[in-house]
Amino acid sequence: MTASRKPPGKSRTTPNPVTAVAAASTADPRAWRVLWSSTFAFTICFAIWMMFAILGIPLKTQLGLSDTEFGLITAMPVLSGSLARVPLGICTDRFGGRIVFFLTMLVTVIPIWMLTYATQFWQFLALGLLIGLAGASFSIGTPYVARWFPKDRQGLAMGIFGAGNSGSALNKFVAPVLIVTAGTWMIVPKVYAIAMLVTAVLFWVTSATNPAHRVENPPSFSSQLSVMKDRRTWRYSQYYSVVFGGYVGLSLWLPHYYVNHYGFHIEQAALLAACFSLPGGVLRAVGGWLSDRFGAQKTTWIVMWTVLVCLFFLSYPDTALIVQSAHGPLAFNIILSPTVFTVLMFTIGIAMAIGKASVFKFVSDEYTSNIGAVSGVVGLAGGLAGFALPILFGALADLTGVSSSCFMLLFGATAVSLIWMHFSFRARGMAVQPRASV
Repeated sequence: MTASRKPPGKSRTTPNPVTAVAAASTADPRAWRVLWSSTFAFTICFAIWMMFAILGIPLKTQLGLSDTEFGLITAMPVLSGSLARVPLGICTDRFGGRIVFFLTMLVTVIPIWMLTYATQFWQFLALGLLIGLAGASFSIGTPYVARWFPKDRQGLAMGIFGAGNSGSALNKFVAPVLIVTAGTWMIVPKVYAIAMLVTAVLFWVTSATNPAHRVENPPSFSSQLSVMKDRRTWRYSQYYSVVFGGYVGLSLWLPHYYVNHYGFHIEQAALLAACFSLPGGVLRAVGGWLSDRFGAQKTTWIVMWTVLVCLFFLSYPDTALIVQSAHGPLAFNIILSPTVFTVLMFTIGIAMAIGKASVFKFVSDEYTSNIGAVSGVVGLAGGLAGFALPILFGALADLTGVSSSCFMLLFGATAVSLIWMHFSFRARGMAVQPRASV
């Protein structure tokens, strides 16, 4: 038998476009520059997205808001930022991340500045919706950054980019200082508007474009949204609603919680709340590395159990018990001190940071050409959870009068995720087992 020979000059195999992009990413010296410029831009965007976590405290007093209304005013930017993630993720696949990221930042500058002139509740809600586009930058930056790196390093790259979540902590450091220094909350929108404009310009100058990263002949909008029919997309959305939605909801709620429950001033409350927000953002890169090394499944499983255990203790309300003993009544007070509370929140922040990266490792492992659409859907689910949670926290506090009811709600959501993970992993194991035995 004679082997047929192909004409010289022609390749024996058709090049794999994913492999080609990965090889280009490894050799392209611009990859790390793009990563760092994108991470810085996302950090500023996230800080501005979370600005009402601090602004909401003086506004609650100025406008006479209930806890539910406070939750609503802090959550409005999260709503629009979440809804915009899917279309902006798709636009990133079509037009490239650099131009979409740049334009998104520019669009938010004027609404941020206009907050200074708002005086009524509805005006803050409307402007909050426009400012919320800054939060949608996550679904732009994730596929934009991922495509500059080979598959075995995408978890780390997306983890570093996702560390821009630490913008939530940055907001808690900067905004209270500005308010106390100027004596008014109105200085914050002015400073943040200038910061966003400068960041947009710096990003454009320092980032880069690679036309090879755009999806050739991209599918239609409706066909890309078909990923929502994939059961895996919904499963990862549920996980992300806990690790990211819970992070956003708690980041918005914690300064208010420290002020109302423990009686701290706004500066102290913001500093203590940053003990949760800072590791919850910065350590996301560690989560990416762990996911690359140990796999998304094992990493996410450990994260969920850690969060569940911490929430169990946080959910327990301040309780006074009187036990009738043979020697008379014995009184016991079960109360979490600010120190213990902060340590538990710090632990949850670390776990959620790792979980945010591990969930997106699932996405990068199982999707390629439409990673922008899938990351947009998963990010949408997490963002919508982040929008709903502060409102639900406020409603539960108003209805029950129990401040720890917010942690009870999160405990239930985390338990649902763990149950779902258990059965989905078991089903996957049963599907793989027959093949392994052949």
